[in-house]
Amino acid sequence: MSRHSATTSSYSITMRLHTAPDHGVVGQVATAIAQAGGIVTAIDVAESTGTRLVLDVTCSAGDADHAKELEAAVDAVGGVEVYKVSDRTFLLHLGGKIEVSSKVPLRNRDDLSMAYTPGVGRVSKAIADHPEDVWRLTSKGNTVAVVTDGSAVLGLGNIGPGAALPVMEGKAALFKRFADIDAWPICLDTQDVDEIVRAVEMIAPGFGGINLEDIAAPRCFEIERRLRESLDIPVFHDDQHGTAIVVLAALTNALRVVRKDLAAARVVVSGAGAAGSAIVTLLLAAGVSDVVVWDREGCLAEGMTGLSPAKQRLAESTNPRKVTGDLRAGLAGADVFIGVSAPGVLRAEWIADMADDAVVFALANPDPEVDPAEADKFAAVVASGRSDYPNQINNVLAFPGVFRGLLDARASEITVDMLLRAADAIAHVVRDEELNSSFIIPSVFDADVPKAVAAAIRGDQR
Repeated sequence: MSRHSATTSSYSITMRLHTAPDHGVVGQVATAIAQAGGIVTAIDVAESTGTRLVLDVTCSAGDADHAKELEAAVDAVGGVEVYKVSDRTFLLHLGGKIEVSSKVPLRNRDDLSMAYTPGVGRVSKAIADHPEDVWRLTSKGNTVAVVTDGSAVLGLGNIGPGAALPVMEGKAALFKRFADIDAWPICLDTQDVDEIVRAVEMIAPGFGGINLEDIAAPRCFEIERRLRESLDIPVFHDDQHGTAIVVLAALTNALRVVRKDLAAARVVVSGAGAAGSAIVTLLLAAGVSDVVVWDREGCLAEGMTGLSPAKQRLAESTNPRKVTGDLRAGLAGADVFIGVSAPGVLRAEWIADMADDAVVFALANPDPEVDPAEADKFAAVVASGRSDYPNQINNVLAFPGVFRGLLDARASEITVDMLLRAADAIAHVVRDEELNSSFIIPSVFDADVPKAVAAAIRGDQR
């Protein structure tokens, strides 16, 4: 049996097999894959003749090495040749994931004369005379720029703008799928704060909002601050505020499950980067008074020296009990652990040091701070960022609806009150009769989520 992590469609492969004309080989192949720890999702006969059988076998693996093990296991079956292996994730990305399409017909000269010259000149003149009409007469009112410098992409780190492009394309696809917003990936070949700020300022006239993505801390803080000051359209750093919204929504429901009050909860946040800082800020705004932040320096506390400015601000605004020491020390008696840091920093048995009915959010991706299955032995509620465990905390629950609401309202800024309303909206999509320890957050495919978030951002009355 494979020792790899749980299988996932992210490592789905299709093997084309050449075999002898014996349909019994199908069962042998399926057994070999199962014994190697894979999951067969499809077997198709592509060709069958008197001398050869051609099979396409699709299966899920745990990681790239596991996929190679599955290939070797199948190749070892008597009479089977692995002719070709296709990685389905790479196939999905061939040619990119997004495209531009026209909303208007261009069938003849009349169509062209209205959509382009000479008719378009009249519209441009009208906007020049009345600049506010750009929202009504162009795509600006439904467009978002997804901007990155490629410095903090997923868990891959500083991989640059080209390597970041597939992620930004994916983000744009999610905007369209969940909120019908046209988003454009903008990958900047610079990691200089001044250049990034100026580049975004220069492209801003063509967009209704700016979504900052995968920009490393602490640079991302200054970029966001300066753009919010200089632009008249909303600027949203999803790694910070999207994460904070969804975490607060999930925590609201987790505490409902264990019958604890948010304001009275003692919370430990592992990780003082962009996500951790934003989570702490939103928790404090939501009324949580006892938050301890742990990072490389230990539990952050007022009076510590040698901290970065961002960590110094966290130290001054948190840890009212002056807890010091390592992560385990911070966890003693805590009700909640929220990890946005690094794999394996939390040992499952430490959860026993926490208060009864502990809540554990291990959100480092793809490898969490603690194995959710191990954490489940000690905690009452466990969540992660993974799709192969219950309670996936995923930013796609927040950002499409947030921008839908911002664009609908033609908002020029994002406020803390908006973030709090968005979190509350997500939490309450889960009805009382649905709520339990394995269902504290709605599915990303729940169509009610973006609608509820957009309404909350607009300030609609429920």
